[in-house]
Amino acid sequence: MVSIRDRIIIALDYSAGEEALACARKLQGTASYVKVGMQLYYGAGPSIVASLKDMGFKVFVDLKVHDIPNTAKGAMQSLASLGVDMVNVHAAGGKEMMAAAREGLEKGAGNGPKPLLIAVTQLTSTTQQVMNEQIGIPGTIADSVQQYARLAKEAGLDGVVASPLEVKLVKESCGTDFITVTPGIRPVGADTGDQKRITTPEMAFSIGSDYIVIGRPVTQAQDPAAALSQIIEMVRNENGTT
Repeated sequence: MVSIRDRIIIALDYSAGEEALACARKLQGTASYVKVGMQLYYGAGPSIVASLKDMGFKVFVDLKVHDIPNTAKGAMQSLASLGVDMVNVHAAGGKEMMAAAREGLEKGAGNGPKPLLIAVTQLTSTTQQVMNEQIGIPGTIADSVQQYARLAKEAGLDGVVASPLEVKLVKESCGTDFITVTPGIRPVGADTGDQKRITTPEMAFSIGSDYIVIGRPVTQAQDPAAALSQIIEMVRNENGTT
């Protein structure tokens, strides 16, 4: 069984590589998985991945690739060559694009381990009103997430990014082995920021999230390692897990 520590991904949302690495050093021995998003990847370049891997972290590169199939395939081939552990695409790109991304990832990984490939369904900052009136997708958030999750599974992906509120629906639609990675996680009392569809870490794991993504409540804490340790302990006490 994967431990709670290994299922919490810390979002290193910095623009400068040295800032991100300084935070990562504080988390060594406490965190095992970190996320490199657009801000950090574009600011520090691909070398940030190697630096974090050298420090012993698993790395989720969160670039939300969304392009024509051939471009998505090439992007994933390049990312796989960096030795990443998890990458993602936008499910809105369609099944053909997602399948091409999977092919590129497998080619880039060669004989080595293939990174997990997941698809973003609806961002946790998106409300139903925004989805309906601005993005132009009718129906409920839950309907959209389920549809995208089914497409991702048909394309051969490993799972999806969704808010904790949709995890149960994804598992019902795609099976318990289909991975759910859930951002929008806020401990009790933490600032919700720009997130809309959120839960606490304890609730997310009890609902069935396979991985949760936490950023500011840990990285902006005075002692990031202590903040993360407290979250891990709270989850273990609440859910009786290791």
